[in-house]
Amino acid sequence: MTSEVLLPIAIPIVIVLVWLFNCLNILREYERAVVFRLGRVLKKDKGPGLVLIFWPIDKIVKVSLRVVTWDIPPQDVITRDNVSLKVNAVVYFRVISATKAIIEVENFRYAVEQAAQTSLRSVLGEVELDDLLAQREKLNARLQTILDEHTEAWGVKVTQVQVKQVDLPQEMQRAIAAQAEAERERRAKIISAEGEFQASEKLAQAAAVLNREPVAITLRYLQTLIEIGSEQNTTIVFPLPLDLLGGLGKLATTAPSRSAGQPQASGA
Repeated sequence: MTSEVLLPIAIPIVIVLVWLFNCLNILREYERAVVFRLGRVLKKDKGPGLVLIFWPIDKIVKVSLRVVTWDIPPQDVITRDNVSLKVNAVVYFRVISATKAIIEVENFRYAVEQAAQTSLRSVLGEVELDDLLAQREKLNARLQTILDEHTEAWGVKVTQVQVKQVDLPQEMQRAIAAQAEAERERRAKIISAEGEFQASEKLAQAAAVLNREPVAITLRYLQTLIEIGSEQNTTIVFPLPLDLLGGLGKLATTAPSRSAGQPQASGA
């Protein structure tokens, strides 16, 4: 008899509890809710915190506002100078309008991923290989701008795009290595030539000083003798100045002429 009395009371209570459970929704700080009432969306996003809806007339769709990191799989790219390579990148994006992300596109994450792949192949196909390797920051900014323009209508903000890895063919890697080696050899030859040129200028200046001051040659000669004398060598190369050899030559030519000009003494 007691169960027959409690059963009619318990059923409405359970129905009310189930209805309240479906009407109460708790959203985290990074979540927003899009509420549809009889198929029409309420203009303002709901949340965070406690969100009340009139179930089953209202339907709720939760959207996360956190930054999503998506790794673009390697894409086959042909650069402007006809180099075939594989490039992958990483995209950072977040939802800034939950209503647009749900209404304007069926699956906003899939749409962003497809747009990122297409933009990556399109932008990198317009540049040469050297620009791709040397100007990566500029290409990242350009990719981010293009993607952000595409996703703005979906309520999605692309915060950053980074080209992560560029896989070159083996033939191209060997060609780049040979080019780098040739560049290093060119720089080494230029540095060596500049050093010889500077040394020749200094030698020319030193020769000009010695020409103006002949005594400096004698001082340099004496310094050389001191340096030779300090070494314990069995063979010594004795340098002679050229002007000294010239003076000795003049003495050798003038001595016979003097002896020929003197009268010989007659015998008794």
